[in-house]
Amino acid sequence: MTGTATAQIDADASVDRDWWRGCVIYQIYPRSFQDTNGDGIGDMQGIAKRIPYIASLGVDAIWISPFFTSPMADFGYDVSDYCDVDPMFGTLADFDQVVAAAHRHGIRILIDLVISHTSEEHPWFEESRASRDNPKADWFVWSDSRPDGTPPSNWLSVFGGSAWEWDTRREQYYLHNFLASQPDLNFHNPEVQDAVLDVARFWLDRGVDGFRMDTLNFYFHDAALRDNPVCPPEERTDICAPKVNPYNYQRHVYDRNRPEMFDFLRRYRKLLDGYNAAAVGEIGDGQRGLEIIGEYTTGQDLVQMCYAFDMLAADLPTPARIADLMAHVDRAVPDGWVCWAFSNHDCKRHTSRWHLTDHAQRLMATLMMSVRGSACIYQGEELGLPEADVAFDDLQDPYGIRFWPEFKGRDGCRTPMVWEHDVLNAGFSDNKPWLPVSRDHLKLSVAAQEDDPGAILHHYRRAIAFRHAHPALAKGEQDGLGHVGTCVYFTRRTEGETIFCAFNLSGDPAKLTMPQGDWTPIGAEVGGLQNITGDTLNLGPWQPFFAARGI
Repeated sequence: MTGTATAQIDADASVDRDWWRGCVIYQIYPRSFQDTNGDGIGDMQGIAKRIPYIASLGVDAIWISPFFTSPMADFGYDVSDYCDVDPMFGTLADFDQVVAAAHRHGIRILIDLVISHTSEEHPWFEESRASRDNPKADWFVWSDSRPDGTPPSNWLSVFGGSAWEWDTRREQYYLHNFLASQPDLNFHNPEVQDAVLDVARFWLDRGVDGFRMDTLNFYFHDAALRDNPVCPPEERTDICAPKVNPYNYQRHVYDRNRPEMFDFLRRYRKLLDGYNAAAVGEIGDGQRGLEIIGEYTTGQDLVQMCYAFDMLAADLPTPARIADLMAHVDRAVPDGWVCWAFSNHDCKRHTSRWHLTDHAQRLMATLMMSVRGSACIYQGEELGLPEADVAFDDLQDPYGIRFWPEFKGRDGCRTPMVWEHDVLNAGFSDNKPWLPVSRDHLKLSVAAQEDDPGAILHHYRRAIAFRHAHPALAKGEQDGLGHVGTCVYFTRRTEGETIFCAFNLSGDPAKLTMPQGDWTPIGAEVGGLQNITGDTLNLGPWQPFFAARGI
């Protein structure tokens, strides 16, 4: 894995230690990306095989969802060994091949580090639950019951029901913010912090370039175990859980978002800086998400960027909503950094969620590559894949099985990647896949789109290249924000370059007045309007406009 490839990455990083700022990340859900051994489940060798395709997109980094040893109760987000690859995905040597292949193509590797909780099968928890006085007795969050035998607080699990599970061995409750088989680590214990930092160091030494920090704001809990207050109905959101889940009925002020987090983040950032690595923290909070991102990313000693959920909402963002959101970012995260996403492995694909036409998909991709922040695209998003319809009998996700049919779970966005349209299982596997390949996806396969110059796949490549060609779009400041009718507009600027950006978020034509100044239209490659008369822009349906000065 070492040698010229890794040295090349290091050399590039020494020039730009803020490589993460404005980067484009490609998320891989390894179960569903590429199977090479015929067991119907994607693997590390499959990722290595497809690195040239990922490189062809022009992305800067890959985020690989969890692949650690796990009983797979939550598909890898329940870890039983942090320092090994689950056999279903391959070996550590296979992972090394992925890192080496990515580095040869100038792509960095981020891995999904799940340290807010472990699997109940992790040796740490097995020891902790064995007694109240063993060396790891305090490594997890344990508590006696209330006098009447009920849990120590009213905290709820994201996956439904109480966040407390009774353990008959210790005759105590343990905390689990997610499944009962995912006990929460006790970050108030310095030994726990040391242990998870050692895990991060293990992978950094192996060549990874950083981490996606799962459920970052869940690490610490209120040591006094105080009850959460009620959340008023008008403030309840479905960002962390579907509306059918009473998790949304509380303000989660005591089971997450705790002030003790900052000291740990400083320790974490110091470790990352020693490797010129970066982290993107996942912030799941429907009430104060952006404020927490601002708190966690401001300055040079906390996490570099955080993953925002605001663009994962159910409804298509209107121009007013986008303008309000960006203004909110300006207020809440003026000196920090946000990573945006429209889709991921936990929510309905945005093509279906927002009922987007082909032209609308293209405009939204261009918008993502234009706003201030880093960008994350989810495998298949570049193909315009809609949400797959997975029958109940084929469901794998415990979340969907529990809340069916009001909430169908996350399997519809996790079906296999479609590489070819005319071969068995779309080229994903030679055997029956763990989730069925969607018939509606076949016509959108990589192979089919490679042969079609007008396919959305090529638009994603052009949009990413357009972002990279203009430093103002990647790393610049953002101001001049506003909206008129169906259009939203803003200005991105960095030293020597200013770009005016406008977007018509409508299937109808729209007019917009240009700001004063000596502007040159750019962006023809992403469909940007080029012919303007005076100071009036006549934007076509779902059309952007870009104009530059100072270049």
